[in-house]
Amino acid sequence: MSDMAVAPRPDTVLVIDDEPDSLRMLTAMLETADLTVLIATSGANALEVLAHVKPDLILMDAVMPGIDGFETTARIKRDPALAPIPVIFMTGLTEPEHVIEAFEVGGVDYVRKPIQWRELLARVRAHMAQSRAVHASVTGLDATGRMMMATDGDGRLLWCTPLAERAIGRVAPGWTRGDTVLPPLLRGGVRRLLSQENGNGASIRIDQPDGAFELVVVDTLRGDEVLIQLTELDPKRDVSRLQSGLNITQREAEVLLWVSYGKSNSDISDVLTISPRTVQKHLEHIYEKIGVETRSSAAAVAIKMIGR
Repeated sequence: MSDMAVAPRPDTVLVIDDEPDSLRMLTAMLETADLTVLIATSGANALEVLAHVKPDLILMDAVMPGIDGFETTARIKRDPALAPIPVIFMTGLTEPEHVIEAFEVGGVDYVRKPIQWRELLARVRAHMAQSRAVHASVTGLDATGRMMMATDGDGRLLWCTPLAERAIGRVAPGWTRGDTVLPPLLRGGVRRLLSQENGNGASIRIDQPDGAFELVVVDTLRGDEVLIQLTELDPKRDVSRLQSGLNITQREAEVLLWVSYGKSNSDISDVLTISPRTVQKHLEHIYEKIGVETRSSAAAVAIKMIGR
């Protein structure tokens, strides 16, 4: 095995500005901080660069001829592959509506011109770290088989796991997580969910012809970011799959299905109109038949079996 260590890829920033002096200054500043710098002199040029390279962060001049920074950012955010990249606006504009527009098109922050070097670098580092943390969280959640998404307080999508994206796409073909607006079916449901006063644990069910979605508030994160778990409910289909695939009885399959939906024995008791003690007895039989020892292991087997 080689003793040579593989150097980590340096963080990359794309700077978009139509002023050569500004580009030179920003490039020098960022390279001093050991960042790799890409440059674009217009919105159109930036989109060409982004077709080939995915930077860790974008510094966007708000006012440029042709496609300005606001429209360029809006186009970036419409591309699912580019949407997660944080965009920091650089602007000499002081009117509140310009700041509002920067956030509305998908910017995460802004700095005033003339640029204060220490402030800019601090913001760049902070947003890069936050972006990596979100990516790691989404990847981790997806690896556990959980369908999760986060919205703001108004129900606009902030991010979702790939599994959630595929589930939503099944009821709204063509939809991707690059869209900040959820499909109408879910958008109305999320707004109803967020209007409840129950806080964490609040839930609603959205019925469809072939099943249903259950949305549950898991937590409220920084600011007004709300973490929501999605569950696709198609009991008839899923019970059949579990019964035939695991060689268990229909009632055991029903209990196991609701366990995979994250329901407690008490909840399952209400749904199936049996006692919690009977639910537990069925679970004990299920553990023995499918060769597991814990509730979470049984749920994992069920999730794999029914393809969620």
